[in-house]
Amino acid sequence: MGTVQANGIEIAYELHGDSGGLPLVLVGELGQQLVGWHPDLIRAMVRRGFQVVVYDNRDVGLSTHFDHLGQPDLAAAMSGDTDAIPYTLADMAADAIGLMDALGWQSAHVFGISMGGMIAQTAALHFPNRVRSLTSVSATTGNHGVGQAAWDAAAVVLRPVAASREAYVDGAEQIYNIIGSAEFPHDRGWIRERAGLAWDRRYDPHGTARQLIAILAAEDRTPDLARLEIPTLVVHGTNDLLIPVAGGRLTAAVIPSAELLEIDGMSHDIPRQVWDRLLDKLDDVAHRGEAATAARQATIPVAVTGRS
Repeated sequence: MGTVQANGIEIAYELHGDSGGLPLVLVGELGQQLVGWHPDLIRAMVRRGFQVVVYDNRDVGLSTHFDHLGQPDLAAAMSGDTDAIPYTLADMAADAIGLMDALGWQSAHVFGISMGGMIAQTAALHFPNRVRSLTSVSATTGNHGVGQAAWDAAAVVLRPVAASREAYVDGAEQIYNIIGSAEFPHDRGWIRERAGLAWDRRYDPHGTARQLIAILAAEDRTPDLARLEIPTLVVHGTNDLLIPVAGGRLTAAVIPSAELLEIDGMSHDIPRQVWDRLLDKLDDVAHRGEAATAARQATIPVAVTGRS
């Protein structure tokens, strides 16, 4: 674990795997800290030949928190008050690219879930030469007419502030009961463990609310995604109540190079039982991305340093 200065902030990160592996950036969901990625999933990615970096987005964990902005005004942001927007998804995408710069990665495969999927999409749009392949999981294009959350699922995002570690851990399990994949066995031990780890590192409900404002204020990416040429994998569960599967279907439909992996029974999480299927597809899109990157580099003229 370490920290770097990137894009004007401090970012906490962990690097897993050999330096010769394919570089893979994992971008977390709303409020997720780097300890929120299951270590077995990371190890499975490393075994498949990736060097994996996980990190705390701004305003969570041990990365920079924007405490000076105070308690965010969700109502104002939802009404269109741009003064209430602390930062954007584009800022968060630039954080990921800044982390890559600090690691010495010229480009990488980028994998994001939920808000992280939106950040990954934004990174691919703003920094196309830095993203070898895009994997967007349980996300949407920002089209507010598609993939709207069921009320009980949306309510978990606005849950009351936890007053204690025990309350926070219990709350995390209750949230999973609503938005987790009911058709797969729940790993309740891991759900509670990851919540406890997050509390111990730094629990910041105001920071998570500022991230939520960045999501709510984001522009519709649909028209721009239609021009994206990066190899893309879109993954979505058919039972997702927080971002319904229509959001993933639209994402896959508008990106010309996208493949859609629709997983029956999966909700707004990645159950262990689907890891192999997901990682097989991640291998495929990464290999497509490697081929596209090699082809692009082959077209770059070699500088002439001498005279004939």
